[in-house]
Amino acid sequence: MVKEQVLKKAPGFLACLVIGLIAQGIAKFVPSVGAALFAIGIGMVCGNTFLNKPGMDAGTKFSERSLLEYSIVLTGATLVLSDIVAVGLSGVGFIVCQMALTITAAYLIGRRFGFGRRFCLLMGAGNAVCGSSAIATVSPVVGADSKDKGISITIVNVTGTVLMVLLPVITGLVYNHAMLPTTAMIGGVMQSIGQVIASAGLVGPEFVPDATIFKIIRIVFIVFVALAFSRLNPEEEGSLFAGGKAAGGVKAGVPWFIIGFFIMAVLNTLGVVPAPVSAAAKFVSGQFEIIALAAIGMRVKFRDLVKEGPRALGYGLSVGVCQVLFALGLIRLFLL
Repeated sequence: MVKEQVLKKAPGFLACLVIGLIAQGIAKFVPSVGAALFAIGIGMVCGNTFLNKPGMDAGTKFSERSLLEYSIVLTGATLVLSDIVAVGLSGVGFIVCQMALTITAAYLIGRRFGFGRRFCLLMGAGNAVCGSSAIATVSPVVGADSKDKGISITIVNVTGTVLMVLLPVITGLVYNHAMLPTTAMIGGVMQSIGQVIASAGLVGPEFVPDATIFKIIRIVFIVFVALAFSRLNPEEEGSLFAGGKAAGGVKAGVPWFIIGFFIMAVLNTLGVVPAPVSAAAKFVSGQFEIIALAAIGMRVKFRDLVKEGPRALGYGLSVGVCQVLFALGLIRLFLL
């Protein structure tokens, strides 16, 4: 059984590994761009041409999800608790307000575009929290079907890919890449953890840990988002706040990799993790990130974007614009 699973995942994983190595090789000649963007770009080209095969799906999904989770745990071994606490109550306040405004905007804009409540709620969770993972978490809570789930994941990933490139430019123009506002913008806006890492990496590797911390705070709040959504009425009839069949018991917990991240950070703070091990964890984490980003690129299918049409894409990009505008205001309010 284990052997079968390994063989099933091997083609997609090896493809992502090779793309990641090629991206890192090219990045040595163009360090200002970085391996992350090359990995996603090459992945998108390959994933829509000669590597667009069903046999790649299991491996690319494993690389996108599992390797990023392992990478986050290993990142904990490179940080101390003071780095995490440094975000402070003002940082948490920024994240809470940013998430609340994003969910509200996603719902209102989606309804204006003519989408159903369930789809709008999925878009709110995906953009506010952590992309595909958040959508997967709240889908059963609101009773969403596979079609809404698939479309929302596609649109959220496309929005995140666009913002991944734009945010380093915006933070450079507005903040001259000062550490706190830059990492808050990237970690507080980007849709997926992989996109946070890639976007922060475009600014500089030293920005990745702090941006990741802001993102991790958002991921922890998925518990509260799921609980809040369970009290809403996802049906088209009646008030959104009237409650419905989604109300009641909901199973949502802190993802295992977030717990692992904090455990590793505690051990590193206590000095249990030797310096060579911490350095090795940083290197391996970086390699996992590049492979995962190649997988993210491979899993963005152009045919899906064409199929969803301009209405869905317009919805996603409109939410993305709102997220950036909210962050600019809230960073000024809470962090500057």
